[in-house]
Amino acid sequence: MRVMVIVKASHESEAGRLPGAEELAAMGKFNEQLVEAGVMLMGEGLRPSSQGARVRFDGKRRTVIDGPFAETRELVAGFWLWQVRSMDEAIEWIKRAPFDGGAEIELRPVFEMEDFGEAATPEIREHEARLREKIAKA
Repeated sequence: MRVMVIVKASHESEAGRLPGAEELAAMGKFNEQLVEAGVMLMGEGLRPSSQGARVRFDGKRRTVIDGPFAETRELVAGFWLWQVRSMDEAIEWIKRAPFDGGAEIELRPVFEMEDFGEAATPEIREHEARLREKIAKA
């Protein structure tokens, strides 16, 4: 199963404070363990919401809202995409992560095509497979 591991923003990340050499080295070591175990598919940090935007959809209307966004606890500072056997395995991995200071991490299973049952017709499955191939080549 794939799991999205969401690193919640903090006042420091929203202020644009970058990790120091010690923090970067610890995270690099953890990421290396994830890669060596075949768990990590992707992982990235995100710039503060002050450099982002949101788009609100209301019928045909699109409204762009520039950052920063007020509720820090609702924001994302980074993410991983992991391939694990179970949520329990993902939880065991995240417990080893070099976070402190009240960091909050959210883990969410990613929908797989099988989850959609009959709604995912053979045509839809084929179309999705072609898109994934294009993404992999990019």
